[in-house]
Order: sequence, then structure tokens, then C-alpha cells
Amino acid sequence: MTRIWTESGFAEKDNWIIETEEVKAGEGERALLPLDDFLHAVEETNDIDLGVLVRPADDVMRLKSHLDRIALIAVQFPAFNDGRGFSHASLLRERLGYQGELRAVGDVLIDQVPLMLRTGFTSFAVTNSVAIRRLEEGRLPGIDNHYQPAARPASAEGGFSWRRRSVAG
Repeated sequence: MTRIWTESGFAEKDNWIIETEEVKAGEGERALLPLDDFLHAVEETNDIDLGVLVRPADDVMRLKSHLDRIALIAVQFPAFNDGRGFSHASLLRERLGYQGELRAVGDVLIDQVPLMLRTGFTSFAVTNSVAIRRLEEGRLPGIDNHYQPAARPASAEGGFSWRRRSVAG
């Protein structure tokens, strides 16, 4: 079972569907299209508020001219040890200036959520039972000190300009 989590809690309903050859969005559902399918669809329609699924080997820079039409970008994490999704998030937020919803999908583990938040993710499709339980309990792991800037604002604490301390929430 997949549950959608944001910092305000679990969503009651989510109508985004990752489309495949076998699975298509139905009535009342919205399609998350693989990057190539999205780029083809965006040329065929004037719709706004589209959704796109970015896989690890995809080039997110190809989305640059379409960001104003995208409501949700889902970034796939096929395995816990595949960190390319973090790079995609950083590129989308910092280089391309994407301001919409950025969702982590796939193998989302509780230990990765704080770093995913720092790199700009705003929602998470969570299937891991331990992660779901910990998020329900409000037990999000954290790291007090960070030695690199992030897509999310951090409090400036003096010292080195590149060193940031997280604000306890």
C-alpha cells in the first residue's frame, strides 16, 4: 500500500497515477507520464497542470521550457542506494527554479526523508511499513549540523558561510 506523506501529514486521497502500458489514469485520476511520453504529450496539448515521472537516467534539463505547465514532478528512487534522484531534485529546484510539487516515489526509506526534504522534495509516496509507522508517530530522524547549502532555507548561525544548522521543528 502506498501512502502520500507531506510535512503536514498523510494525504487522505491522492489522484495521481503513474501511467504504464498496463496502468492508465481513469476518471477522476491524473496521469504521471514518463519523461518521453510527457514531452510528446506536451507538444500535442495546451493543458496545464500536467504530471511527469522522472527516472534516474532521465535528463531533467529537458523539462526546462515546460516547467510552467507541470503541477507535479515525481522522481523515482528504484533502490535505496540510487542517489540520482537527489541530483534531479537539486537541479530542478536550484538550477531550473521549479516551484511546484516534487514527489519522491519508489524505495523511500525513513532515513532518507530529511535529506530529501533538504534537497527540495515536498511529498513522498511511501510504501515501506517502517517508514509509514515512523511518519505516523512523528518520528522523523534528523541531523543538527549540515556542511552544505540546501534547497530549503536554513538558519544562518555565523561561522563559515557554507555551514548551516537545522532549525528544530
